[in-house]
Amino acid sequence: MFSFPITYLNSNDGSGILAFGGDDFLEVDAENNSQNALLKLEDFIQNHKENYLFGFLSYDLKNEIENLKSSNKDGVSFPSLFFWNPKYVVELKNEKISFLQGEKCDESFDFISYFLEEETDQNFHPYHFNFKPRIDKSEYLNKIKELKKHIQLGNIYEVNFCQEFYDDHVDMDFPLDLYFKLNQLTQAPFSSFCSFGNYSIYSGSPERFLKKTGSKISSEPIKGTARRGNTLAEDEKLIETLKNDPKERSENIMIVDLVRNDLSKIALKNSVTVEELCGIYSFETVHQMISTISCEVPNDIQFTDIIKATFPMGSMTGAPKRRAMELIESHESFKRGLYSGSIGYIKPNGDFDFNVVIRTLLYNKSKKYLSCSVGSAITILSDPEKEFEECEIKIKRILDGLND
Repeated sequence: MFSFPITYLNSNDGSGILAFGGDDFLEVDAENNSQNALLKLEDFIQNHKENYLFGFLSYDLKNEIENLKSSNKDGVSFPSLFFWNPKYVVELKNEKISFLQGEKCDESFDFISYFLEEETDQNFHPYHFNFKPRIDKSEYLNKIKELKKHIQLGNIYEVNFCQEFYDDHVDMDFPLDLYFKLNQLTQAPFSSFCSFGNYSIYSGSPERFLKKTGSKISSEPIKGTARRGNTLAEDEKLIETLKNDPKERSENIMIVDLVRNDLSKIALKNSVTVEELCGIYSFETVHQMISTISCEVPNDIQFTDIIKATFPMGSMTGAPKRRAMELIESHESFKRGLYSGSIGYIKPNGDFDFNVVIRTLLYNKSKKYLSCSVGSAITILSDPEKEFEECEIKIKRILDGLND
């Protein structure tokens, strides 16, 4: 582990942002739900308006936003919120290094050189993780059947149900090595590595939560998944099937409506727009159905006001959002914590970009606990067996690949 915080946001298109160093941070403990975490975050942002800020938002900030609770098993025990003002922020683009914050000096260049050597080194360490499911298949199938009853009764239209895989005997000595091995497997556009204190995050996320550029905010929810084929012809057939699958399209469209509603709380009048509906995008491990929704917001809107209106992201809750989150809490077997939360950064001008924490491993060194969770959207058309298979598609290649 490192003695200072690190965040690497990797777009996997030859560009990325590396932040490191510094001890000016805000950390809110997850154990106390009455700490006014978002108020503290807004104060932290206002006190660092001239700086780049990096950090994450835990899914369980929902408790503050919606007056809910989280009492399930919390194995990985991450903070509910962590943001920090890095000493150095460096943009990496096609082997070009540009300093956005901090000075060019021996300290900064020594770490950058070390980091880039780790990135180019393909001689990965062997791993022997022993991931166990928090629930077995039969329990999973029963949970899906119970949730479908709630859908039949009209309590919800869609809910994202997740399960945890974990190894609670992990000694991790090569955090960057694990991240770059994961990234080789996923090559995802919102990939990230974070390390601070006893905590490490290894994310191969393909999904953007929110991006702000000027007065425009955009969200890109993912709903709809298909496996990759073994041949180009099989891939094309799987893409066509996904594109025209009524269940997958209905999942996506319901979340698009939810995101439109969330954005309307903060948007300028008549500015909420669906830029793309149910587009199909291919990644290293899966094909995904992605929509893009955007809006214009007032110039003086605060970051935390945007978060209060939109978080947690609809793709990880369901609709209606509050009732879906209540059912998630009563049916899931683990506390999500950072999983299905968000990692990203805020620029000095107020622009920001945050991902959705999926396809991600979370590690607590003090507890020797490594967690990797996965979920899928449940609708009235869901087949429990196929939902179980979808989860396997999303996670199996990652977990097996890390142990290769």
